This record gives sequence, structure tokens and C-alpha cells, in this order.
Amino acid sequence: MSKDYINDNFLLASPLAQHLYHSFASEMPIIDYHNHLDAKEIWEDYCASNIAQSWLHSDHYLWRAMRSNGVDEYYVTGDASDREKFEKWCETAPFILGNPLYQWSHLELKRFFNCELLLDPKNSDAIWAHCQSELATQRLSTRNVLKQCKVKTLCTTDSPLSELNYHQLIAESDFEVDVLPTFRADDLFGFTDVESYRRIINTLEHLTECDITSLSDLMHAITIRMDVFHNLGCRLSDLGLTIVEFESCCQNKASDIFQKVLEQHPLTDKEVIQFKTYLFQELGKQYHARGWAMQVHIGVLVNVNERRKLALGGGTGFSVINDRLIAEGLTQLLSALDASDQLPKTILYSVNPNHNALLSCIAGAFQDSDTAAGKIQFGAAWWFNDHKDGMEAQLTTLKNLGALGRFVGMLTDSRNIFSMSRHEYFRRVLCNLLASWVESGELPNDESLLKQTIQNICYYNALRYFNFPQHEVTGDAQ
Repeated sequence: MSKDYINDNFLLASPLAQHLYHSFASEMPIIDYHNHLDAKEIWEDYCASNIAQSWLHSDHYLWRAMRSNGVDEYYVTGDASDREKFEKWCETAPFILGNPLYQWSHLELKRFFNCELLLDPKNSDAIWAHCQSELATQRLSTRNVLKQCKVKTLCTTDSPLSELNYHQLIAESDFEVDVLPTFRADDLFGFTDVESYRRIINTLEHLTECDITSLSDLMHAITIRMDVFHNLGCRLSDLGLTIVEFESCCQNKASDIFQKVLEQHPLTDKEVIQFKTYLFQELGKQYHARGWAMQVHIGVLVNVNERRKLALGGGTGFSVINDRLIAEGLTQLLSALDASDQLPKTILYSVNPNHNALLSCIAGAFQDSDTAAGKIQFGAAWWFNDHKDGMEAQLTTLKNLGALGRFVGMLTDSRNIFSMSRHEYFRRVLCNLLASWVESGELPNDESLLKQTIQNICYYNALRYFNFPQHEVTGDAQ
């Protein structure tokens, strides 16, 4: 491979961009406040036995790319060996030139494996063997990668039904990275699937030693779980809203609806929206009381290929961008919490890039100084948007409609430990974009101002915003 691809100035198109990145961004620590790493693997210091285990076992991004290249499902999610799957990925890579997966894969090879070969069929054997030898040293175990990347805090994504025993073990250990749970509330909203929700209630009863026979019992059990999360350092919640709707619902009405749920009676469409609205409001109040940030992920149309869902299950790479309207429902959900001064710090993400200006505009309508500067965040480019163009679009929208200097920065949203290099990718994109604005005369060429902006976005804003336990803000960024 030519050494001109992943080099010191990768994605940095000008001397100013190079200066900004190398002087101010490259050595900043990382707060990865939203990812899907497994706390068990962190506790056990898991190390993959081959590169395919990290890249191809659970990454639906790569699966979609391989299918687009005509790869048979046997080599994607099927029973082919890891070596065979890796060979098919190497066959696919030349055909996704320019795709962020191409850039990310080569960045990971360079940063973690010291490998400068291009992914293609002729290099497949050499890359496989090289990665095997690197992994065999245990140098690339989960904990070692986190330390190598200067990760200070990492927030996993956890159901309220998670026992969190591995988080407890990590907290009691001497591991220098804070590994904190995030309260992912989706299971609590799954009441339209009667049988599944009964299992959720049973598990919640077991974990909290509470009998759940009423709405007040449910909310009490939920608060018990929140306390467990909080005591383990949780400072964030999360919720995926595939549809954003609002229907006002008082406690008495919600109690009646929940009784129908417990008795496994069908709900009307209106009752479904009412109970979801009620839960959203009650959870939001609890988040506010605890000083948590509330993440809301919007705009996914899930598992649209019914045949492939039946064959492979959900979450296997067949979800797409949804184009439903969200403005009225989302503003009503936020306004109802704001009316009682119980709107928590909130981060809004949409997988639909057409929502960029809308989310940034909505964020501006609910800003308040009660909990944090930049209280309502237009979140980082997500899923189908977490590439150079998508990141630049998100940053540009935030520049135009919000407070770019208060942005809490990037995250990995990944199950692959080597995805930590995406923070480097984002930081390079950020510095290159700021430099281009300076060079076009849109921003002043003021080094102290640029340094402050870059370091705040890369690290300090998140540190201040989330108020993680046992953290202090140090350094000269403001």
C-alpha cells in the first residue's frame, strides 16, 4: 500500500487544518458517551482471535456493503468461516471506494495493527496473517485499546432490565477508564407486544422485588432501577422514537391504560400514543431530578425487508431512513416537560439528514440556563450520516442555527472496539472544516479562539455537560 493514504495529514487539506488538528485535537482525551460495547467484554479484557470477529460478527454497516457487492448471505451472516468472510470483505472493499467504511477500515488497520496494505483480494492473506500476529500478543485487548485511545469515560447502552453486574465489577476494580451504564428505556415502551411485555414486567419484578399490579407499582419499580443505574455512575438515558407523536394523558387515564396492558387487552391507537406520551413525560421528570441527559434517537424505519427479517431476525441491516414528520410531536413532548421546569438536558439525533435544520431549530427553542450551557443539543451525525459529508452537514447546520462552540462532540455508536478511531476521524473532519471557514473569511484566524473551540468540542464540553462522577474539568479550554 502506498503510505500516502492513511498518513499524518489524512483528511486535512491545508496547512492550517493540519496545524489545528496536530496542535489542538490529536492528543485530547475521549469521552465516548454513546456506544454499544459490552461491559462483560471490557471486564474480561476480551481480545478477538481474528480481525473478522471484530469487523464482521455484528456490524450491519459492513453486512449491507457486502450485500451491495453481491456477496451471498452465507458469507455475510451465514455459516462461512471467519477467514472466508474476511476474504469476501476484501473483495468488497475496492467497490465501496469513498464509503466511510473504506476509510474507517483502513484507519483501524493503520492505527491499531500498523498495517498499511489496501483491502483487496490480492492483499487478503497478508492482512489476515498480519492481524493474526498482532492480536496474538494481546496488545489489542479491549482494555488496552481503550487506554491507547486515551478514553477517560465510556458509556455503554443498557436496558433497564440489565443486572449491571459487570459494571459493578469494573467500578470496584482499578481499571482507569470509567465504564458507565446508560439507561436505554426502549423495553419500557414495548407494551404493544403483549407476550413480550409480560416477560419485561416479570423481569422488572424480579430485579426490584416488587409486585407490579398498577401504574404506581410500575413507576416505583422503574425508579428503583434508575437508582441502581445512578449509583453506578449513569448520567444519561436513551430512547429510540421510531414515530414521534403526542397525545396528552393524565395519570388516571394512564392507570386505566396500564390495567388493560396487564390484563392483555388490546389498546386503541389513541391509547398507545397516550401511554407512550405519559411514560416519556414521567421518565423525563426522573431524568431531570437526577441531573441526567436524555438522548432521543429519531427517524428510523426498522426492518423494512420482511423476507430478510423472517430469515435473519431484526437489526441485521434492513432498516432505513424514515421520512415521517416529527416537528409537532417532538416539540409537544419537550414543551410538556418544560412547562413544569422538568425538561432534562436533551440530545436530539435524527437518522434523516433532512431533519438537521429542524432539530437545531427545535434545540434553540428550549435552551435554558438551569442545568447547562447548550442544554438542548443537536446531536452528532448518526448512522447513515456519520461520514465526512454527514459530519460536515451537521456541524454546518449547528454553526448556522445554534452554538457550535457548545457542541458535546462525537461518539462511536458501535460494538467494535476499534471504532474508537472514529473520534480521530471526526476530529480531522472538524479541524479541516474550521480551517476551510477561516480560509474563506467566514471565521477569524485567531489561534486562541480556534483552540478553545476545538478542544471544547473534542472533550471539555462533554465533560462539563454530563457531570460524570469523580471528574474535574482541567485544562485551559473554556
